[in-house]
Amino acid sequence: MTKSTAGTLAHAAPLHGRPHELFNALRGIARELRADKLGAFGTMILLVLVIVAIAAPALAPYDPAAQSLADRLLPPAWLAGGSPAHWLGTDHLGRDVLSRTIHGARVSLLVGVAVVALAGTFGTVLGLVAGYFGGRADTIIMRAVDIQVAFPALLLALIILTVVKPTPGTLVIVLAANGWMVYARLVRGVVLSSRQSLYVEAAEIVGCRPLRVIFRHVLPNLTSPLVTLATLEFARIVLAEAALSFLGLGVQPPATSWGLDVAAGKNYIFDAWWLVTVPGTAIALTVLSINLVASWIRIATDPRERQKRFARGAAVSEMGA
Repeated sequence: MTKSTAGTLAHAAPLHGRPHELFNALRGIARELRADKLGAFGTMILLVLVIVAIAAPALAPYDPAAQSLADRLLPPAWLAGGSPAHWLGTDHLGRDVLSRTIHGARVSLLVGVAVVALAGTFGTVLGLVAGYFGGRADTIIMRAVDIQVAFPALLLALIILTVVKPTPGTLVIVLAANGWMVYARLVRGVVLSSRQSLYVEAAEIVGCRPLRVIFRHVLPNLTSPLVTLATLEFARIVLAEAALSFLGLGVQPPATSWGLDVAAGKNYIFDAWWLVTVPGTAIALTVLSINLVASWIRIATDPRERQKRFARGAAVSEMGA
């Protein structure tokens, strides 16, 4: 075998290992996104928001808390009286709206991620225990879920945050305490349906401990519904944080938040519409993109939905031919 032939075969041989598996996974995700235009749009918007949140100090042209009363209520740069120095205008204290919107993305996304991680972990563990072990543990956990679901979530959050000092930490804990129930219910239902599966029974017969059965055999089957639920809950948390900040019980000045900016601009809605429109549009785009991504994840991880989409694509191709 010549050197050139050996080099050609080596070049044609498939790669192996973690990097190759990661590359194949990313290529599969890109292929799925190309087939779902709305999902691709939502993913693009969400990625831009994440990059903006991470690089907020570098991207923001001004300190979001810096005031300049001489420049108060300047309109956006493209309107009469606007200034190129403040592309989205200024608020009633002369603070740059663009800088505050950029930093508001960091607060909203950080709170959303923290709440989803905390509530998701707590609710998933309790759901696994309730569904797998059953008995008294299942009864106690599910009655606690029923009792907490009976209380309006936003009202309960308002009561707690009125009693305690509203800080980002307490805001995360309160929102997580109001959201773990949906994870527990979902996980319990899936575990009950897979509890009698052959692979679970086989694992128990060979002597696997309950914790090993739960985390090695049951939990992996919850990936798809949990990811979809966590994405939808993330959108709900963004809205809840904005609502609480709007009511004055969320993020506190001098920090910035989209909900806080909407609350500060509501008194100037007819004279300075951009104070409400800019952060409100940011909230709407964020929630819309998250919902589009959640819809794409549900379809991409459900074999039946993927089969339906493939059938529709094949039917369209035959009609075109």
